[in-house]
Amino acid sequence: MSKLIIEGRRRLSGKVEVQGAKNSALPILAATLLTGDSSVIHNCPDLTDVKSTLNILRYMGCYVKQDVNTVFVDSREADKCDIPDELMHAMRSSIIFLGPLIARFGCAKLTYPGGCELGPRPIDLHLMALRLLGVEISEQHGVIECSAPHGLHGAKIALSFPSVGATENIMLAACVADGTTIITNAAREPEICDLADCLNSFGARISGAGEGTVIIDGVESLRGTMHTIIPDRIAAATYMAAAAATGGSVIVDRIIPSHLNSIIPIFEESGCTVTQKGNSILLDAPSRLDAVNFIRTMPFPGFPTDAQPPIMAMLSTAKGTGIFVENIFENRYKHVCGLERMGARIHLEGKVAVVEGVPELYGARVAATDLRGGAALVVAGLCAHGITEISDVNFIERGYENIELALTEIGASIKRL
Repeated sequence: MSKLIIEGRRRLSGKVEVQGAKNSALPILAATLLTGDSSVIHNCPDLTDVKSTLNILRYMGCYVKQDVNTVFVDSREADKCDIPDELMHAMRSSIIFLGPLIARFGCAKLTYPGGCELGPRPIDLHLMALRLLGVEISEQHGVIECSAPHGLHGAKIALSFPSVGATENIMLAACVADGTTIITNAAREPEICDLADCLNSFGARISGAGEGTVIIDGVESLRGTMHTIIPDRIAAATYMAAAAATGGSVIVDRIIPSHLNSIIPIFEESGCTVTQKGNSILLDAPSRLDAVNFIRTMPFPGFPTDAQPPIMAMLSTAKGTGIFVENIFENRYKHVCGLERMGARIHLEGKVAVVEGVPELYGARVAATDLRGGAALVVAGLCAHGITEISDVNFIERGYENIELALTEIGASIKRL
């Protein structure tokens, strides 16, 4: 099992390029199954979650070739509508195959997905929506079996919560359904817009993505084409947090600044200067940050839950006290134990975390417990005195492409063992 060894107290400076968005890549790769054709996906990050997705496509009979950050998928020979348990458990996002399988084959058989354990993430909204589209579903002993004996048809679907995964599954299934589907209270994340752009390039007719109400006019079939995945806004926020925590000056390149509109004010409130220019951001941080009074995670366009752990690590040495309120995942504070081991002073009460800034952190042996929590430990290790050893790096590899190389290029002392 790999470990990251970080020698802290190195001021970061230079330029770091942001990878393609993990949360776009997974549904877009699943969407290639719908085409029954060949597709080329550019700017696809080289992550373990992407590898798991490609393994599922290969199991189904697709031809898959990955060349650095370009993936070629030919789904013409795909002939399976089930996903084995070991492939489903490799990642939480494997449930995104439910819509494409039913749309392509009229059936699907899979088990509940795996991934980071951040608390209950029920798929009831996915199943409710698919039933409205004409899918018959049975659940027994953790196995979900779906069929659409009369085909898929359009429907009006009102989501009780703007679930990203449910919105994606509806879009994937409805784009080849008979008639029009209207999703209200749809997720508005940039990754939803990216999926809609990709599906439209395949020949789908989707409008309203990113606006809360998505309209999908079903078409008879889709065709393969090329698509370029958007930059990863959470990776960008993580590198910004690393720069700020070390009092650094870093250009975060190949981003879409508007995707960071809820994140940039946090850095400015902490005392950083953030300058936007084209598709990059220059972040200049003071020698010690100021505390941010209140941060509340919310669905987009609010502050993203995935950015909360690395920014909490960044602010653990700020002057003053700040409050975090986690409204998305009930177990999103699992990284706090590692931060406290390094000297952070954090008090938890339910979904509230009170962070009392300490003058400095100290290196320690810690373990990543989930993807973004692992990123938080990396940020903490970069600003800590001494050596930090992070185990269970497999969690970090799910969402960050060669994070140790990217950070080394901007002055960090970090290596993988």
